[in-house]
Amino acid sequence: MAQNIYDEPGFFAGYSQLGRSVQGLEGAAEWPAVRAMLPDMHGLRVVDLGCGFGWFCRWAAGQGAASVLGLDLSEKMLARARASTTEAGVAYERADLEQLELQEGAYDLAYSSLALHYVEDAGRLFGTVHRALAPGGRFVFSTEHPIYMAPDRPGWELDGEGRKVWPLNRYLVEGQRRTDWLAPGVVKYHRMLGTTLNLLIEAGFGLRRVEEFCPSPAQLEAHPEWAEELERPMFLLVSATRG
Repeated sequence: MAQNIYDEPGFFAGYSQLGRSVQGLEGAAEWPAVRAMLPDMHGLRVVDLGCGFGWFCRWAAGQGAASVLGLDLSEKMLARARASTTEAGVAYERADLEQLELQEGAYDLAYSSLALHYVEDAGRLFGTVHRALAPGGRFVFSTEHPIYMAPDRPGWELDGEGRKVWPLNRYLVEGQRRTDWLAPGVVKYHRMLGTTLNLLIEAGFGLRRVEEFCPSPAQLEAHPEWAEELERPMFLLVSATRG
C-alpha cells in the first residue's frame, strides 16, 4: 500500500492551509495550463485519481460531466470532499493507486493532479487507466517534475558566492525519495521524464501534449516571488489519448 501521509494530523493540517487547498483550482499555479489540456466535459464519465478535497470533481460536474468518481487513499481528504460536495453525479471512494482496479471502458476522462509521484509502479497504473478508458478517452495529469524531485537535498542551496542554486543531483538514479514537506519522511518516487513518457507509450497511449510548467508573464507580474520557478520546472503536465 502507498504511504498514507495525508491522514497524519500534522501533515493534513499543513496541507489544508495551502493556497490550492483553500482556493481550490484557482489557487493552483498550473491550473490554467492543465485546463487548456482538458476536453469539453459535457457528458463525459470522469475518474479523478487522487481527488483530495474534490475540487476537480466538483468543477467537472459543473462543466456538465455525466458522472465523476473521485478516488483517494486518505480518509480525511475524502471526508472533506464529501462534506463540500452537493453536485449531482459525483461520488467518492477510497482506493490505493498502487493496487487500483477499474472497470474496462467505463470512463472517457481520467484525471490526476499531483498524485502520481507517490506511486511506485506507474507502469501498472498506466495500464489500468488505459483499459478503463473508452476508445478515444483522454488521460490528463500533473505530477512533480523529475528535475524537481531528483535531488537528495530538496530546496534551494547557496553556492560559493552566496547565490541560490537548485541541486540537480542524481537525476539519472531513479527510485524512492524521502523529503521533509509539511511532515518528515514523505515518500515519493523519482522517474526520469523519458521513463514516464515511455511507460505511457508502452501502455498504449498516444501523447497529445507535454508541458514543463512555467509561470506566465501575467502570473509573474501578480506573484514576483515566483521568478525563482524559472530556474527549473516544478510540474510536468501531460495529455494522452487511448486509441
